[in-house]
Amino acid sequence: MKKSNLVLITKVLLDIMFYSGGLICLSVPYLFGLAGRYYSIFDSYYIPFCIIFMLAGIFALAILRELRLMFKTVIKEDPFVRGNVISLKKMGYYAFAIAISMIAKLFLVVTPATLILVLVFIIAGLFSLVLSQVFDQAVTYKLENDLTI
Repeated sequence: MKKSNLVLITKVLLDIMFYSGGLICLSVPYLFGLAGRYYSIFDSYYIPFCIIFMLAGIFALAILRELRLMFKTVIKEDPFVRGNVISLKKMGYYAFAIAISMIAKLFLVVTPATLILVLVFIIAGLFSLVLSQVFDQAVTYKLENDLTI
């Protein structure tokens, strides 16, 4: 079966986000040092901001890695496998870790954007965990169906 253009474009976008995200994560100390020249908040909280944002970046990269692993099964046209259930659970936990790191930032500086990020990643974590249960049920049905054939 011919692969959908949407699937291929999405895979390329995931790859670009993963590799560029890694570069950005590694460059956080430099970028925050540069930002500290223009915004005093980055100068005042340089070390805590670097730690918080690099941790959040690492967990975001972990989410992208799991999405890339899941996408391989979509490309193979076999998405209902236990590996995807595990990936969805991991992504939920990683999203909660990002929310926690953003909550830590709230102890330093309260901003509307940080509050929104906390809410978004809590919802994403919950959604991912619920979706893992849906996938788990689908995998169970698929395996039972495969056994009856």
